[in-house]
Amino acid sequence: MDNERTTPNSASGTGERSRTSLPSTPAEVTNTLTHYYRGELGRMTSWRDRIDRTSNWAITVVAALLSVSLSTPTSHHGVLLFGMMLITLLLLIEARRYRFFDVYRSRVRQLERHYFAQILAPQTEFNPDWALSVAASLRSPRLLLSYVEAAQRRLQRNYCWMYAILLLAWILKISTPRLQTQGVTQEQPHSWSYIIDNAALGPIPGWAVLILVAVFYAFVLYGTLHRGSDDGDFIHGEAHV
Repeated sequence: MDNERTTPNSASGTGERSRTSLPSTPAEVTNTLTHYYRGELGRMTSWRDRIDRTSNWAITVVAALLSVSLSTPTSHHGVLLFGMMLITLLLLIEARRYRFFDVYRSRVRQLERHYFAQILAPQTEFNPDWALSVAASLRSPRLLLSYVEAAQRRLQRNYCWMYAILLLAWILKISTPRLQTQGVTQEQPHSWSYIIDNAALGPIPGWAVLILVAVFYAFVLYGTLHRGSDDGDFIHGEAHV
């Protein structure tokens, strides 16, 4: 009987403790939000560091392959085509990392734009429901960007320049006699057939390689120039990652 009498009391005490454990004053809420902001900022910074590492590896790969390909005429132009494949792989890896980074970046921007900015400079059009989106993300975390959108953002910011450098080096490699094993004494290519012959890759004829490279770079150019509809935090300000 004693146990039966104490059980409700202990249950109510547990309920009271669970209620009192939540912030109950404005000062406690502010302190909680400050610590939460620091935690989200730390996770965002961690994923940003992973993105930078992938970009650094891509730049290193481009520099190394350019040095190998253009330093001696005995190197094959396929080295640069292989570099395009490696850069694409690194772009896909970075796009995946960017999708996770964008989740934490979005939460941080919500706090900065709707809470801290409102404290520093209050505005009349303040949205009191801004915390609902953050709470929904915390209860059910979801990726906000598709894989294609994430890859397109990284392509527009960094990788388009790497692709352009590799393309220019590849064109220079197959069109300059001084960079070919045969014809070192020549100054200019004889004709388009000379370039097509140099573009051959094993059993693949040169014209097929040229078409494949042209189609690939058509996709790269489209992804670089195409601008989707900006929404969310990207319609506010210009400093975005």
